[in-house]
Amino acid sequence: MHLTATISLVFILTGCATAYQQKSFTGGFSELQLSENIWKVSFHGNGYTRSERAEELSLLRCAELTLEKGYTHFGLADSKSGKDLSTITTPTNSYTTGSAYISGNNIYGRAKTNTYGGQTFLISKPSTTNIIVMFKQKPDEAGMIFDAKFICQKIGGKYEVVCGAPG
Repeated sequence: MHLTATISLVFILTGCATAYQQKSFTGGFSELQLSENIWKVSFHGNGYTRSERAEELSLLRCAELTLEKGYTHFGLADSKSGKDLSTITTPTNSYTTGSAYISGNNIYGRAKTNTYGGQTFLISKPSTTNIIVMFKQKPDEAGMIFDAKFICQKIGGKYEVVCGAPG
């Protein structure tokens, strides 16, 4: 029983990071249009997702959305990264073994109880939210301006995602 619980826990803890997908119970991206060319784009990871991955996949979604809306470039008006922290405690299991013997009118015995589990694990779920401004061509202003096709190629290539492809 103890071995089965340990193997199950190892399997759970070696799960998969959040995929590049619409937000679901395992995480993913979401967006909200704030004006004609201004969007709020977020990516929420699960407990297996690194912060770097959440930041990059949020940026990838910014680029993909920019291209979907007919723009070529986007700038970051605001960007925030954070982590939701939670804990999980494994269940405890106990078992008792014992022995007894009778001597006359008396009963003598001993018992031993072993308890396993009850470990607490910290789970960190990273998230990144970007407010972006989309442009039809690269603006002359200085600042964090990104070429959407370039981001799609570089970050998309890293995560084997093709911008505009059905999820």
